[in-house]
This record gives sequence, structure tokens and C-alpha cells, in this order.
Amino acid sequence: MAQQIPSITATEFASRRFDFVVVGGGTAGLVVAARLSEHSGLSVGVIEAGPAVIDHEHISVPGHYGRTIGGPLDWKFETTPQPGLGGRSLAWPRGKVLGGTSALNFMAWNRASREDYDAWSQLGNTGWGWDDLLPFFKKSETFRPPDQQNREQNKLFYDAEAVGTSGPIQISYATEYSASHQLWHDTLHALDAETNEKHVGGSNVGVWTNILSVDPSSVTRSYAASSYLPNTSRSNLSVLTDALVTRVTLSKSDSTGEWEATGVSFRHGDEDFTVFAAREVIICAGSVQSPQILELSGIGNQEILAQAGVEVKINNPNVGENLQDHIMAAMIFEVDPSLPNPDDLKADDAAAAAAKEQYEQTKTGPLTILANSMSYLPFSHFMSTDTVQSLADKAASLQEFTAQDRAIRHARFDPQAKLGQIEYIFDLGNWSPFFRPDPSDGKKYATCLQILQYPFSKGNIHIRPGPDGVPASAADKPQIDPKYYEGPGGQIDLETMEYCAKFADKIVKTKPLANIVKARAFPPASDGDDFKDWIVSTTITDWHPVGTCAMGGRLGIQSGVVDERLRVYGVRNLRVIDASIMPLQISAHLQATVYAIAEKGAHMVLEDTAVN
Repeated sequence: MAQQIPSITATEFASRRFDFVVVGGGTAGLVVAARLSEHSGLSVGVIEAGPAVIDHEHISVPGHYGRTIGGPLDWKFETTPQPGLGGRSLAWPRGKVLGGTSALNFMAWNRASREDYDAWSQLGNTGWGWDDLLPFFKKSETFRPPDQQNREQNKLFYDAEAVGTSGPIQISYATEYSASHQLWHDTLHALDAETNEKHVGGSNVGVWTNILSVDPSSVTRSYAASSYLPNTSRSNLSVLTDALVTRVTLSKSDSTGEWEATGVSFRHGDEDFTVFAAREVIICAGSVQSPQILELSGIGNQEILAQAGVEVKINNPNVGENLQDHIMAAMIFEVDPSLPNPDDLKADDAAAAAAKEQYEQTKTGPLTILANSMSYLPFSHFMSTDTVQSLADKAASLQEFTAQDRAIRHARFDPQAKLGQIEYIFDLGNWSPFFRPDPSDGKKYATCLQILQYPFSKGNIHIRPGPDGVPASAADKPQIDPKYYEGPGGQIDLETMEYCAKFADKIVKTKPLANIVKARAFPPASDGDDFKDWIVSTTITDWHPVGTCAMGGRLGIQSGVVDERLRVYGVRNLRVIDASIMPLQISAHLQATVYAIAEKGAHMVLEDTAVN
């Protein structure tokens, strides 16, 4: 784990003259700060709104995943009421702690298919294809191979040429699994899905066992704060926590008339400060807060800024737009009550205490088990050719996308593409926030998650004025409107989720998995296979927002917020490096890709700074 972060006061921090100021000490921000500060001639300051929390049980213990959500280490964002979800608002957890969301997530470590990253390059973002990113994926990670017995028993495959061996994040296969995992691969095989033995090597299609961001030596979460800041004694690196950035300070060049980032204003306690950046300000605040900070700084849609009482400096209507998120629904099944179930630890204090003692003594047992049974499939695997063609025709007609964006989305429906359009995860335990069984009935449950990977629903995130017309403030949560299932594109998402729910039901009713399943509990088996109302009333986010500060590609500022070097259009010495720069959503959990983006972003900063 990371050493104790050296203490620095806000006054001391603001008085230092940094070459680079990094806004956000989360997943991407700590990567960027660590890589830049490897060069002793460069001084780096990091500003993080959350606290520095070291060795927090609910962060470090794998089996405690989810326990920090909704607590003090979570920003606790919410969406606006969503008409496509029957007027519901959704919780949007994001990490408010050093390490960001990498401290809160469920530790899944996977990559999208080659075609997903190549699509970024096809949009004109030179240097962002699969071959360009692979070295940075590998640079971020150290893969620890499983032993032979574990490999054979749990089907733990990997491509040795595609994984990193000397990066900060420790990744590994688990050594213990839910009882249902032994049935997962054979069940998907019975439905003509093959085990993918190279699922991080450029194609994620098929069935496979997931890799985790867990250090097998200590059996603890490996995340940005524990892995990228092991050497906090670097004199050229300062980290200030519990400090809220209010805006990037911009000045206009007298000679060129260009806007230039010169530093960052922030609030610590009850005091306001400004810190100077001699070379660059780098925003790494994530898909929710990076656009918020740009808008508070005067960069964004001039109408939105004017309504929020912010002086317009760069009019770019793309800031905060292009929001894309993975959409998830959870089907619940009653299963054999004799099987060990993670819900036992929630209902039985003695079982929870025994699991805790076992983990502390031997680093084994229930608190080492995570969700690992995964499958990514194209729609053509379970939809008829006519159905897929109908969806493709609808996708081709959507006018809310640019022609090049629309062409890529349309091509994803090609049966020959073999892309993971839907993700399925199966695990014992009830994962649904909407299904609340009677704990006294003695029944046990399992969950089949379905997660839409290439959504057409596209929303936005923007600042809004405070009460009574008070100008927007960094302390005010931005308005998050994903527009789930809205408009013609959203209707495609809803239609595909209905088909995907039918196949989820089929998966769990297929042997050998069906041997441990008694009945579908939610939606009730009596509902048959009419899933539309259930999907509308229970869909939630899989917490994978991207795109709100997207790379513009060949269309430049007409289509995006940053160029292919992640420089903000119209402002010198200002970059964004995080998931918000992704122009198109990918078929994968985002964690590994965000690390790769940060590694590549830091590399580009050093190239542009001419540091060897």
C-alpha cells in the first residue's frame, strides 16, 4: 500500500511554483502526476477534493467491494429525472478520495476489442488505435500468472504477449470462486459461445474468467493511490487533499490574443487560494467534473455559461455533451440454498465475523471472491438476421450523430464484426436494488447482469446557476442528464435490451447452470418474456460515463473539446486526461483503459515538454 502522504498546507502548496498542476488525484490524475514527477527537473502539484485514506478496510479488502458507495468517499452524484426510466433519477457513484473511482470500483480489469480503439483513430484521432494504446496498457500493469491447477480448474487463460509485466497496477486471477463459476463456461458453450483464451489481446467476444486489479501477494485492491504513489518522498511532487478546484485561471496573451492557462483556483477549508502552473494545467477530474471545471473556467457553450453567470472565454458547445454510459439491468434467480452465497455475510453476523477472521489470518475465503464469470456477445449470436438488420437500418438513419460517427455505429451491427455488444455477468447473491426478498423465507438468490456496451442514448453534463440566480459554483453538483432510452437512439437501446433480457433468461435456464437454479424471481416467472416494463423500471448505470470532453478528430472543435494530444481547443497550456476524452464508448469496463489513457497522456506531455 501507499506510504503516508506527506502533509502540506494549502498556503504552502499555493506558494510553490509548479511546472504542472494536476486537477484531480484520481485514477488518471495520479498516473499523470507519478509519470511526470519521475523527471526530477519537473515539479508537479496535485489537487484532490477528497481525503488521503490509507489502508481503509472497505477499499483494500476485495470482498468489501461496494461498501464505500453512498458513503463519505463517494461524491454521491445523481442524474436528473429520466423520462426513459419512468421519471426515475439514478445514483452516480464517483470516488471522492485519493485514488478516485479506482478505490471504489469492483476491480474488473479487461480491455475492449481492437475495433473499439481503432474507431477512435478512424474519427481522425491519430495515435489512438489498438496498436498505439497496447504499449500503454502494458505499461500500467504487472500481470501475475495463476498456478497450473487454478488455471485448469477455473479456465484462466491469457495471452502472454498482451499483458504487462512491470507496471504499477498488480493484476491477477482470483484463487477462489463462487460455486456457480464452475458451471459458467460449459453453460455458454451449450449456447455456442466459445471460451476466449485471449480476451485482453484484441477481442473480448466469447466467455471468459475475468482478471482483477488485486495484488495476489497481499490479496488487496491494487489502485491508483496504492500503486502509483509508492514513493511519496519525491521532493518535486506535492499532493494537496481536501481541496476543491473552483476554476482554471486563464489569461489573454497581449501579443497573440490567445487564452492561456496559468494556474488553478481552489478552496481549502474556508479559504480561497490560487496556485501557479509554469507549463501546463492538466484536468483529470473525470467525465462528470472535467466538463464542470472547464465550464466554471469560461470554456463551454456560451448560452449555458451565460445562464450560469460565468464569463465566456471560449465558446465550445461540445463541452459536457456526447455523454455515453453503459446501461445495466439485473435479473434475479432463486438458487440452491445449500451453496455458499455472499448474501450469507450480510444476513449472518457470525458468518461475516468468521470470513473476516479467515481473511485476516490466511488471506483466503469469502472476502477474496469477486464476480468473475463474464461473457461478451454480438447481437447476431442470439438475434435473427432480420432483427439485426432492422436495428442496423434504424442506426443508419439517426441524425443526432455525425456521418462518420453514424457509420461506425452502423458497422457494429454487421454479423461479421464479432463485437461484444452485450455483456453478461453471473454471480451468486442478489445484486438488484429493486428486489427485496423476505429474509425469513430461507431462499437464496443469484444475479445475471446484462450491460449494453454501445448505447445510442447520448446525454450531457452541465453546470447550472445556484439558487436565486447566484453564479454557478464548484460546490454545486452539475446537472447529469444521460437521456437513457430517449429519442430514436434510445429506443434502439430499449429494443436491444429486451432481446438481451430474453437471452439472459435463456442462459440461466441452460444446463449445467440450470442445475442449481430453481426459478426466476425477478422479474417474476409469471411475467413470461415480456421484459419491456421491467427494463424501464429497473435499468441502472454500470458507472462507466465517457465522452464529455471528447477528442474532436478531423472535425476539431466542431465535434470535440480536445485534440489528439488532449489539448483543449482554443487555450494554450491546458489538457484533459481521463475517460471524458473518449469520443465513442467501448465494450469493456473502463478501468484498464483509463490507466492506458493516462499513461499515454503523460507520455505526450513529456514529449511536448521535450523531456528525455
